[in-house]
Amino acid sequence: MKIVIFGLSITSSWGNGHATTFRALARALNDRGHRIVFYERDVEWYASNRDMPEPPFCEVRLYEAWNSIRKSALAEVNKADVVVVGSYCPDGLAIIDGLAGSRVPVKTFYDIDTPITVAQLRQTGRTDYLRTDQLPIFDIYFSFTGGPMLREIESFGAPRAIPLYCSFDPAEYRRFDVNKRFGCDLSYMGTYAPDRQEKIDQLLCEPARQLPDQKFIVAGPQYPKSVKWPNNVRHITHLNPRWHARFYSSSRLTLNVTRRDMVRAGYSPSVRLFEAAACGATIVSDNWPGLDTFFTPAEEILLPTSSEDVVRILRDATPDELHKIGARAQQRVLAEHTSDKRADEFERYVSEAPHRQPTQESTSTLSTASV
Repeated sequence: MKIVIFGLSITSSWGNGHATTFRALARALNDRGHRIVFYERDVEWYASNRDMPEPPFCEVRLYEAWNSIRKSALAEVNKADVVVVGSYCPDGLAIIDGLAGSRVPVKTFYDIDTPITVAQLRQTGRTDYLRTDQLPIFDIYFSFTGGPMLREIESFGAPRAIPLYCSFDPAEYRRFDVNKRFGCDLSYMGTYAPDRQEKIDQLLCEPARQLPDQKFIVAGPQYPKSVKWPNNVRHITHLNPRWHARFYSSSRLTLNVTRRDMVRAGYSPSVRLFEAAACGATIVSDNWPGLDTFFTPAEEILLPTSSEDVVRILRDATPDELHKIGARAQQRVLAEHTSDKRADEFERYVSEAPHRQPTQESTSTLSTASV
């Protein structure tokens, strides 16, 4: 198949989880013989921080303004078998309107931010990248959130909402020997978010204060200067994805903290959660509905409820106990959440799509909609 994707970014993972998600899926689809074309707006933030400017598994089309490439992009879409529009795509509204009259057999939306999208659709019927009146043109609404929220998406007008969880490439994310640069007792990787910081303080900073002889690392951009780390916490502003697996392989424990909207929705595993597990990391995580459908608590993941719980694990758990938990999590994600597994699901769902052609009514409605 020829698959055209319009997304936030695939060339830069700075401050977003979209890039690694798209990379894993696109690489797996390419390995299976499909041709991938990825359209990305050339914005300054990503242009200054590209850690994969030329992915070897897809063709990247960088553009400065949608109007300047609209005609050529839609011509390419008309020659494709599948089109994918991702959440937070900068020109999503205009792109989707353009797709309404296209001849591409299967149109899909891939929401990597489902709880945020749904919250805005409830309130106003639109986001910066999607309106409810645009939902009926999609054959499939892929969502990184599963569970009850899928039915709500369908109630807005999406013909079919299906979970397509994030994934990882096992060639990239696997167990490595401990790297001295990242060796520590507890690590965390994630971009700053105000609604996550309280849990980071509770589950990492407070244990660091109570265990001054142990080492802690936080990796991620956009933390304000007002965040004061304990003396035994080292902050890395940005970690290139090529080092992620070694980062996860080098700490006794790694912390997973989930955004508030994702906790409320449940069934929203982040790509970092699967990537860490793929490296055999022993994960300590906040809890949320549906987490136990991805990992078995106490056997494949640890769910502390307080800083005291984290301190107790760091003080008392033996290396063998922690290793076994990480190894079981690794086996779980290798069986269920690799990029090849996700590519297989993508192929299957696309093959089941009804291959609808645009109707005159839907084309007329969307071509006159305000963007």
